[in-house]
Amino acid sequence: MKVLVTGAGGQLGRALQASAPADAELKAIDIDDLDLTDSAAIHTLVTDFRPDLVMNAAAYTAVDKAEQEEELALAINAGAVAAFAEALDETGGKLVHVSTDFVFDGTSPRAYQPDGTRNPLSAYGRTKAQGEDALRDTDILVRTAWVYTAGGANFVRTMLRLMAEKDSLGVVADQIGAPTWAPGLAATLWGLVDAGAQGTFHHSDAGVASWYDFAVAIQEEALALGLLKRAIPVKPIATEDYPTPAKRPAFSLLDCSRTRALLGDPPVHWRVNLRRMLEEEKALG
Repeated sequence: MKVLVTGAGGQLGRALQASAPADAELKAIDIDDLDLTDSAAIHTLVTDFRPDLVMNAAAYTAVDKAEQEEELALAINAGAVAAFAEALDETGGKLVHVSTDFVFDGTSPRAYQPDGTRNPLSAYGRTKAQGEDALRDTDILVRTAWVYTAGGANFVRTMLRLMAEKDSLGVVADQIGAPTWAPGLAATLWGLVDAGAQGTFHHSDAGVASWYDFAVAIQEEALALGLLKRAIPVKPIATEDYPTPAKRPAFSLLDCSRTRALLGDPPVHWRVNLRRMLEEEKALG
């Protein structure tokens, strides 16, 4: 099986490579290898390599910056998806695309189903929704949220740095969702491919958290592992106390039951995976 992985240097891209099936002939590319705003270059790459599978882990993810760069975000988050789909129409092959909880507006009274109504609040969310619309019925769409892994640029490592530097910290407590450990997400993506899946799925770790809950857990687990030397007060704050250019959904928990039922694997609570990540972080030094 010939597999093209985009976003190879990112958190998910690295996890996909690390967990790839033994029979996969991988071609992993990153920003220096392909301009995702260049549809012609995407077409040439696909027609030359002729992959059986494209795992699209690349995206424009600067949520706040996208408010000023929506055209660029659209080219990467939607234009590139359309270009891959069109090229694969010619060569054959499946596209696996990763999207976000930010396509929802956060007003649902329950966790969002894969077929839930989308109503993005931000430029980033709008461009990701348009990318979803470029997929074919035979492709796989997986929405996720709050992705992190050891050695990556993410909320967990930011908290570790700030907790080591500051005497106290305020973290938003009224945005609710669930974290996602990148290796777990990668395993789900490979599992969906192996199961011959198509359509829309959700993946995040089990459980529910606010960013404040997540931060408190990060400090507790990091202290237990010796990654932090002291505890500092972590205070819950409201979104309005930490204004950002892009509006975030207040509630973006994803219902992952369809994914779990298909793959037959039990859900893993986010705190379990957080501990795994921090153990890896410690091993990295």
